Amino acid sequence: MQKPLFGLLIPMLFITQLSIAQEKKAESAEELAKKLANPVSSLISLPFQVNTDYGIGRFNGSRNIINVQPVVPISISPKWNLITRVVLPIISQFDITGEKTHQSGLSDVLATAFFSPKEAKNGLTWGAGPAILIPTATNNFLGTKKWAVGPSAVALKQANGWTYGGLINQLWSFAGDKSRADVSQLYLQPFIAYNWKSGAGIGGSMELTQNWKTSTFSGIFVPTVSGVTKLGKQTVSLAAGPRIPIAGPSSSRPNFGWRAAVVFVFPK
Repeated sequence: MQKPLFGLLIPMLFITQLSIAQEKKAESAEELAKKLANPVSSLISLPFQVNTDYGIGRFNGSRNIINVQPVVPISISPKWNLITRVVLPIISQFDITGEKTHQSGLSDVLATAFFSPKEAKNGLTWGAGPAILIPTATNNFLGTKKWAVGPSAVALKQANGWTYGGLINQLWSFAGDKSRADVSQLYLQPFIAYNWKSGAGIGGSMELTQNWKTSTFSGIFVPTVSGVTKLGKQTVSLAAGPRIPIAGPSSSRPNFGWRAAVVFVFPK
């Protein structure tokens, strides 16, 4: 049975706390929850998201992915922010490439920069910019060995406790290992959430991927419950829920899975 790489979180969290934790002006749990539901809000955050899937492929494999996802907004003018977002996956998988096999290590990094207006209009906000896939995988089975780039965009509306919208990106490879397959992939993530004044919330998102090279489509639905709280003096958001497969080829589609996340929040 697979064991999640929780041991890696401790030193990473410790280093992060030392390097960027500072005294911040307190914000209400409701306001923080609202900002966390917005991918292009002006809020520094450090999410650690654990995704575990079981029953993958012909060998009934399992996979655990820890996504380290720092989000840093940068003010570039009185009206505009640049929201930088990096996703660093740390993977451990068993019985995926064959019976009694195991691979672990880093996967490819996805870095995105959203140019976004600072002020929403009637609760509507958006962001757009480039996304780049960086071949940082430490194992041949955990990455593409390709550099890829393309556009990314997000749009959402917030009103009366609700947040709903979607994120999209398209990546095309332009360099890398010539012996590996080219990348041409569309990713779409519609999402919806409701937050109470306490900071508690419920929500759901769909993660839909179209691989144009292999003509395969995969999708997963993730309903979650969440809440904003304190760990000592540190503000955090906690979330958890199942991962429900809705589409995908039998060779890679899991039977079921779960997600848990902790987001370290650094209000201004």
